[in-house]
Amino acid sequence: MEELTIVKVGGKIVEEEESLKQLLKDFSFIEGHKVLVHGGGRSATRIAERLGIENRMVDGRRITDRETLKIVTMVYGGLVNKNIVAGLQSLGLNAIGLTGADLNIILSDKRPVKNIDYGYVGDVKQVNAELPSELIRRGVVPVLAPLTHDGKGNILNTNADTIAGEAAKAFARYFDVRLIYCFEKKGVLSNENDDDSVIPEIDTCLFEQYVSQGIINGGMIPKLENALEAIRSGVKEIIISHASEIHTGRGTKIR
Repeated sequence: MEELTIVKVGGKIVEEEESLKQLLKDFSFIEGHKVLVHGGGRSATRIAERLGIENRMVDGRRITDRETLKIVTMVYGGLVNKNIVAGLQSLGLNAIGLTGADLNIILSDKRPVKNIDYGYVGDVKQVNAELPSELIRRGVVPVLAPLTHDGKGNILNTNADTIAGEAAKAFARYFDVRLIYCFEKKGVLSNENDDDSVIPEIDTCLFEQYVSQGIINGGMIPKLENALEAIRSGVKEIIISHASEIHTGRGTKIR
């Protein structure tokens, strides 16, 4: 099968002009078919503040009420997404900006209320990769915003890491998929105080060993659990790397 590289990049990089330019230039150097998945939370927060809309976060996750949903739809699906698309066009990549509602790519269920009501937040239920795969084979570069829909006319705010992972699993039916998560470090570190202590490879056995030793902890645990689950679901390779290394293949490889 043909290869496809999916790159997930966080909000800070795509929201600042210079870092976005460099990211898109590095992304353009990736050979073959590619997809970019982006965040945009910082911009959404700033614009909400200007409009007098309260930003509510619980454990780093945004509470998306009706007014906040309008903001994230405008920012993620509009401002951030189209800036990326325009930047890629300037580099000769024929990009198309998409949310999960476009082409019915990503259907989600509204997250049920348990201890916390997250509002209009979607948990991915289904990814329809056939039609975007046809576009990709014709040289189109999809740029996916972190928005999905419920099939009943409602947009839902959805975690960008989750979208990247679920999209990678769906595209694995049509391509050999490599998923790259951009990170503020060069990879997963064996010593958090040494930026050069990158763990070159992690599999299930090594993951369990590093967790038991306390080397891998905190928010990195669910990130790697999701990565390993994606590998078991057919994704060929996952790399956790610094944004400047996305075209080099360097970083921590999950296999």
